[in-house]
Amino acid sequence: MRHYAVTALGADQPGIVAALTGELFRQGGNLEDVSSTVLRGQFVVMLMVSMPPNVEAESFEGSLAGAVQPLGVTVTVRQVRGDAPTRVASTHVVVAYGSDRPGIVAAVTGLMAERGIGITDLSCRLAGEDPGGFYVMVAEVDLPETVDPEDIARELARSADDLGVDLTFRPVEVDRL
Repeated sequence: MRHYAVTALGADQPGIVAALTGELFRQGGNLEDVSSTVLRGQFVVMLMVSMPPNVEAESFEGSLAGAVQPLGVTVTVRQVRGDAPTRVASTHVVVAYGSDRPGIVAAVTGLMAERGIGITDLSCRLAGEDPGGFYVMVAEVDLPETVDPEDIARELARSADDLGVDLTFRPVEVDRL
């Protein structure tokens, strides 16, 4: 099997995921992981898929592009090298919130990068349309065993004070299905 990362972007409307996954099925592929969202009226989705060995990235991209062309959606396909996709577990959640200002995400993610902490999921939202609206950032992170959670909590608290936002840092709560 070949593994591909597929991204699609276009104006939000019904049918984008159906068109992509329908073509994926017609090509003999399997959908493994999906993440999607709507940002300011634009729908964006990333799919991790496995395809039969005879399906090349360029032809697969062309068939997907054809499937979503009536919807005005742009598609890219990139082969993911390696034996199998790696799944990283989130160990902690960082939530920063307060009045919107430049630099909130840069400061928090910069601190994570400096300490070797991987971000496994990130969502940011500006509530309200007026300048200085309420901003919320939620990051799920993978804290290496070599990093002390209490040290990071203190560093994040200092950063939050500098930014003038509230911030929480806590372990992930595991839900069981």
